[in-house]
Parts: sequence; structure tokens; C-alpha cells
Amino acid sequence: MDLLVVDVAHGHAEAVLRAVRTLRRRFPSVPIVAGNVATAEGTLDLIEAGADAVKVGVGPGSTCTTRVVTGAGVPQLSAILECARAARERGVPIIADGGIRSSGDITKALAAGASAVMLGNLLAGTEESPGATLIRNGRQYKTYRGMASVWATARRRSLDSPVEEEEIGQIVAEGVEALVPYRGKVADVLRQLVGGLRSGMSYCGARTIPELWEKARFVRITPAGLRESLPHDVELL
Repeated sequence: MDLLVVDVAHGHAEAVLRAVRTLRRRFPSVPIVAGNVATAEGTLDLIEAGADAVKVGVGPGSTCTTRVVTGAGVPQLSAILECARAARERGVPIIADGGIRSSGDITKALAAGASAVMLGNLLAGTEESPGATLIRNGRQYKTYRGMASVWATARRRSLDSPVEEEEIGQIVAEGVEALVPYRGKVADVLRQLVGGLRSGMSYCGARTIPELWEKARFVRITPAGLRESLPHDVELL
């Protein structure tokens, strides 16, 4: 066994901590990744329970509605900064899970203290992803379902027992089902993402992720600065 992952939307819960402790006792030599959390306290409690790495992110995903439905969550960059600061004191890495929309977001997540990132939306449109392929208005798309969407929740529940139609109507979803543009082969997408990350690290003078932690500097950006960061004053081809 290479790795065990305890993956729960609210990772700072007693049931999750008990599960991590139990797994640590039963598999003392197997690395355990646990989450998701968005606070220093949640990070430290998972580490204390036995997690070797912590997943950070409550509500940042493109198909996630947790923050709207429940009112709970932390903006992802703020969560990464806080959780990474706490985890680094214990020598434990964090994984930024959710909210990655571009290679630049990967650079920023790592610069904020993450050791790795998880991708959903950016890979959901690839040929290898499990979503169904369909054509709409002459364009090719793939289906993408949030893990807390009605369909995904009903599917998980059906693993234990059949789910009746009226039960489906009672599910309080924290995610949506959507379409994402078809993006081709995953290798081609990853090539672009890695290229952007390498370039971003070079702008900071960093050859490694730990160097990026030390050398990166964040600045506050205004709406005008954001508009300036995107193509402007041109007609795109």
C-alpha cells in the first residue's frame, strides 16, 4: 500500500480525527493524507492525529457551492497561507485542493506554502477524464460533477442501499453538475501547466518549491490591476 487518503469535505471533525488515529495505529508505516481543512487549528489537529500531509480547501472548487449553501469556508489563498504556516512548524506538507484555474494559480498556491496542488476543472475536460462527451452549439464538452452534487451524493449513497427518487429530492447539495470545454489529451494540458509553473518560478528566482516559499512576494492587486493583467485594448483572433 503506497498511500491512504481520508478525504472529507469537513476534515476538522471528530469522526475524521478518529479515523486518522485508527488508520495510524493499524498502518504505522503507510503515509496518510487527511483533509479538507481551511484553518491552522484544523491542520494541527489532523497532524496530531497522525496525518503525514494535510489537504487544504473548503469551498474553492469550480463546482462547489459549500460557501453559499452553508456559509462556511475560507478564500483559498488565505487558507493556504494560514495552514502552511502551521504545518511547517511540524515539518508536514500541505496540498492545495481546489480553485486552480490556470498555471499562474499553481505558482501562487505553491508560493503561499503548498507543497503540491490538486486539479479538478483543468483536467475534467481532457480525453482521459471519466465525464461523458457531448456536443453543444457545435462545440465539444465533457460533463463535470462536483463530489457534493446531487448526482454524486446519490451515487455514493446507492453503494450502501438503493436510493429512492424522493430521497434524491431531499439531498442538500453543496455542488453542481456542469459542462467544461473539451481540452484534448491530459499530457498536453499538463505540459502547458508545467511550463507556466516553471516560468512563474523563474520570475521569482526559484529553482525549487522551498526556494519559491522563501523568495516569492505577494502584492495587493486592484480591479484596475487585474484588468491590466489580462489581454486588453485588442480584438482577440
